[in-house]
Amino acid sequence: MSALSRRRLLIGAAGLVGVAGTGFRTANAESVSTTVAELHPADPGYAGLAHRGYNPRFVANPEIVSVPTTTEEVVDAVQSAVDRRLPITVRSGGHCVEDFVDNPGTKVIVDLSRLIGIGHDPAHRAFSVGAGADLGTVYEQLHRRWGVTIPGGSCLGVGMGGHAAGGGFGPTSRLFGSVVDHIYGVEVVVVDANGKATAVLATRDGPNADLWWAHTGGGGGNFGVVTRYLLRSHDVDGFDLARILPTPPVDLLTAQIILPTATEASFVRFVGNYLRFFERNSEPGSRFSSLYVQFFASAYLGGFCQLTPRLDADRPDSRALLDEFVAAVVEGVWPPPVVAPATQGSFLDVSMQLAAPRGRAPFLGKYKSANLRQAYTDEQLRTLHRYLSDPRFQNQNSGVELLPIGGAMNTRGSAATAMPTRDSFMKAVFVTAWQNPADTDAHLAWSRNMYRDIYIDTGGVPVPNHANAGSYINYPDTDLRSSHWNTSSVAWSTLYYGDNYPRLQQIKATWDPGGVFGHSLSVELPDS
Repeated sequence: MSALSRRRLLIGAAGLVGVAGTGFRTANAESVSTTVAELHPADPGYAGLAHRGYNPRFVANPEIVSVPTTTEEVVDAVQSAVDRRLPITVRSGGHCVEDFVDNPGTKVIVDLSRLIGIGHDPAHRAFSVGAGADLGTVYEQLHRRWGVTIPGGSCLGVGMGGHAAGGGFGPTSRLFGSVVDHIYGVEVVVVDANGKATAVLATRDGPNADLWWAHTGGGGGNFGVVTRYLLRSHDVDGFDLARILPTPPVDLLTAQIILPTATEASFVRFVGNYLRFFERNSEPGSRFSSLYVQFFASAYLGGFCQLTPRLDADRPDSRALLDEFVAAVVEGVWPPPVVAPATQGSFLDVSMQLAAPRGRAPFLGKYKSANLRQAYTDEQLRTLHRYLSDPRFQNQNSGVELLPIGGAMNTRGSAATAMPTRDSFMKAVFVTAWQNPADTDAHLAWSRNMYRDIYIDTGGVPVPNHANAGSYINYPDTDLRSSHWNTSSVAWSTLYYGDNYPRLQQIKATWDPGGVFGHSLSVELPDS
């Protein structure tokens, strides 16, 4: 046994001692031999792990929750489930907003919440990050220990396991690209045609490069169980520790702009100004590359809008850039928006303050997404305002979030990674929230009709064309595979993966030939 393997086993043993008395146990010899800790429905602590998914709309009651602490234990957990012929699902941070993990058919959840190690891997000249580590912890550790970062999302509790595999983007993506542009390697537990589980290391310039590529945007839960990522930017060799990953700005300048009440005219002008600004200023190398402005238009007070700009305060022209953006976005809007004074703080402090906190969503939810190549038309914005103003669905958590991308994300080709979106300037995320389960049907209808009507000219979905670039798999939406809601001739798989989908199918056939890993929007095995 290697020194690394011995160390992992010791860490695993220590982890089990730490949870003694909480209901963890190992399978007995009369069932299937396994050393990984398991929780069953009668065990204390089971509900906390089985029901920790972000969207309370979906609930699973698995027979087993496996809680591995090492890669070897993940292999053991997967092998045990295969031998028992029980379907496997995987959870890292738990932020999947569809039923990929939490559904009535779930029998085994492999919970990665204890695979959280973060360190430098000198053998691969990369940083090693456990798949169970959440983004908040990753940002803090990378920044405090090495002064670097990754361009991931702004929800602190999202786990690396699914976020990175699906593409990953966030407030620094216009500067540094997508998370997948910084994945050098991935360790994955796969199951071969004979039902044998093994751990495989895949790197972009070494062994199993096809499996590495599949985890640069192919989505979580498709090919195996990711146990860790090796992070190193695609354009560096890793010999300089300080340059393995991007160095963020020292300070950020931030402000807030609010349109407290919106008529149709002011809403269309305000949102249109914002979209057109980023459509004009999202080319790679733009002087506005460090500007990220999260925009939320809510189904509250007829379309209450809130913008939160942030940008690199180290630039000598940072305040002039912010002023230029504010002037562009408020131009011609009446009544005028409220602009709060700008403040400055350290990169990590501001990033944490503006991030969504850890924990489950406080509402049941439905989510939809789209990538924009052009700004929405005035007619589309009028449609959006009509839905947000509907008095039957007033909820400050419902609405549309607009998230600027482009910049460095658009410097690579669509086939460089499995995530194909390399020519868009904006992501739109449609969020529908409600409290009472009895209201589910009505709110789902509101969400689906709004999305359909915004994309009425392309079959109710953002079919790739001059204006649209499909959807984003990290905001999964099973409606896209429904012929009722997707009346275009474009398959759901093309909306998410573009021309990369056939290659993903071939990789699926190589690494998961038995279809052990799957969910409601899985990469499908190719037709034989």
